[in-house]
Amino acid sequence: MLANLKLRATLTVLLAVVFTSTGAIAQSSPSALDQHEASTNYVRSYSLSTAREAFNVEGIAEPTLAPAPAEETDVLSQTAGTPSRANESNGHGLVVRSASRLLQDQKSLYAAPFKRQNLKWDALFLVGTAALIATDRQSARAISDTHVNTYRNISNASITGLGVALGGIFVVGLTGDHPHARETGMLGLETLVNTFVVYAPMQFIFGRERPTEGTGNERFFVNRGFNTSFPGGHGMFAMAMATTIAHEYRKPWVEILAYGAALGVAAGRIGAKMHFNSDILVGSSLGFLISRHIFYAHCDPEISSGCHR
Repeated sequence: MLANLKLRATLTVLLAVVFTSTGAIAQSSPSALDQHEASTNYVRSYSLSTAREAFNVEGIAEPTLAPAPAEETDVLSQTAGTPSRANESNGHGLVVRSASRLLQDQKSLYAAPFKRQNLKWDALFLVGTAALIATDRQSARAISDTHVNTYRNISNASITGLGVALGGIFVVGLTGDHPHARETGMLGLETLVNTFVVYAPMQFIFGRERPTEGTGNERFFVNRGFNTSFPGGHGMFAMAMATTIAHEYRKPWVEILAYGAALGVAAGRIGAKMHFNSDILVGSSLGFLISRHIFYAHCDPEISSGCHR
């Protein structure tokens, strides 16, 4: 299980690196977007070819679709083999803007619970979580050990299906003229990055035992590592992916499949005795809220019908 969690963390970090290095989450600042909105909408223009042009292995920009003036062509031919300062500058700018956007999203996510309009929902959420924590031990012991492996397989199959679906949509968006698919994949990856940044410190801070660990008394602040019970990581990442897909494609059958898969992950983790009920509630809720925030903060209303800004 530790190996699975480490693999999940590694894959998420790798996604973050790829996402940052190709500029998938790097959009210009608001002022820059105002000046070049028609030509620099990243979701509309991003493709494998643009990434290759920005970051080729020799550090030299490849030809763009628009032919360069003759004098510029001469200069490029004379400087072939020399690293392009423009590319280095652009690459550095992409990384800086990506980091800035991630930090801004994290700031907004942590500030959201303290907004006046959210206080009543905070109270309901805390009361519900406290009620589940109070009954976690009894509910976990009431679950039979007979079908533990079956529940684990259901959970693994469900989260794998969500990952394949989101990844497949992203590939379609990158390899063809499908701006909606590109936006779905890009916002999905950005959601996973933000979810991981929230999830990782919570694992270390709360250090909760799993139902089958220690005395089985749901103790917090016991484990010290990246393999704790609270919040439920599978449920958190599954709900994050499901919410992105469901918000981008506002069709009943898509929503049923996406949220159904996320529910399968949540139920499977509880049935497999890998998490308490409160772990799954908090993890799934955070995954939903993070994904929803990323979608409405960065979606393009001209691409997605579900985007209302």
